[in-house]
Amino acid sequence: MAEFDTIAAISTAVGNSGISIIRISGPNAFSAADRVFKGKGSFQSYKSHTVHYGKIIDPKTNIIIDEVLIIKMAAPKTYTREDIVEINCHGGYVTASKILDILYRQEIRPAEAGEFTKRAFINGRIDLAQAEAVMDLISSRTEKSSNIALSQLEGKLSVEVNKLRQSLVEMLAEIEVNLDYPEYDFEEITSEKCSTKLELIKKELEKLIISFSFGKILREGMEVAIIGKPNAGKSSLLNRLSRKNRAIVTEIPGTTRDILEEYVNILGLPIKLIDTAGLRETEDRVEKIGVEKALEVINSADLILFILDANSGFEKEDRDILEKVKNFSNKTMFVVNKTDATDPEKFNEIKTEIPECLETSVLEDSGINTLESEIYRFANKSETDMDNQVLVTNARHKMLLTDALKGINTALSAISAGMTLDIISMDIKSAADKLGEITGHMVSEEVVLNIFQRFCVGK
Repeated sequence: MAEFDTIAAISTAVGNSGISIIRISGPNAFSAADRVFKGKGSFQSYKSHTVHYGKIIDPKTNIIIDEVLIIKMAAPKTYTREDIVEINCHGGYVTASKILDILYRQEIRPAEAGEFTKRAFINGRIDLAQAEAVMDLISSRTEKSSNIALSQLEGKLSVEVNKLRQSLVEMLAEIEVNLDYPEYDFEEITSEKCSTKLELIKKELEKLIISFSFGKILREGMEVAIIGKPNAGKSSLLNRLSRKNRAIVTEIPGTTRDILEEYVNILGLPIKLIDTAGLRETEDRVEKIGVEKALEVINSADLILFILDANSGFEKEDRDILEKVKNFSNKTMFVVNKTDATDPEKFNEIKTEIPECLETSVLEDSGINTLESEIYRFANKSETDMDNQVLVTNARHKMLLTDALKGINTALSAISAGMTLDIISMDIKSAADKLGEITGHMVSEEVVLNIFQRFCVGK
């Protein structure tokens, strides 16, 4: 275990709340607590992993700051594998700040961003991929994204990556033995055996890399733009999917003049719905700005829901919008709304122009479940089974997996070209090193620093 000084920080969100938790970690945690906490008996005499009632007192003035519950946790069975004290005080900025000020006079310094988790990593309690999963778990917006983060925190991705890395390391060891001690009767490793093993590793890497497209959406969410002509039912659809009256809905065209955003949970996916102004030619200055913003959203959105009005059929405005999204056909989904009171002739106009479209009626709540299923299917193009498959959700991990795959492909090409094993082993080592960077086996101090700087203070 590495030696560190003692740190402290508020681990709960700052603001008015029932309780705030102050975390202390390091060699002076218990002695500092003994000086500022007054309860039944001496803090030093308390058993590990027990909770005690008492008061925090300023040792300089003997003034009582707050009544608290204090938890003592002795190393190594703690989050950081150091001695930890957690003070549960009354919520609010003033009380917690006063307690911290007293602690900072007791050979304790303020914790840096992510420093508690960084110590857990350095002390070997978790690896780097698990450490990154801590922030994913904190920032999860849906149950599914939370479950994925939790599985990575438990080490599912790390186990898979370590298994692949270990296979490469064992292969390198076999190559070294055969090259360094050819006179001994070791089992000979041939280029053919290397190729067979590398092909298996390659398939596993490709599976992990493919999962990233869906994993990224589960972690970061997906932007879905709702577009269409005025009064097609865009705002009504936003309200229905968000299950709240977020947007004003009237029979007057052009009600929405600015961008409206709402975060929703669609079948476990964190989705940012963007309701745009109706796309049409207009002389209204305010509405024109809204139309310009809508066009910008079309470019940036991950998915476009093009809403058509079954009552009005396929009009010139629809054709103009269709022209604007023609370059985004791979991410455009056509949705015909108001099918509850449609003119069959008008509806057929739309079907003639756009044969593949989803039929919905927000008024009658018809077709909404199908629309949500199609949004989920679009997000999960790779058909990833998130319940039974390891998902890659982190861009850093995906990049390193891709680099490792390049190393494997280069090694396979070298084998095909008849290169010697010592040359092939260089690419195999490069692939193993890249996998090691995911879990922290081969990571640089700069990378570690960059990762933990993104954490909040207190975690």
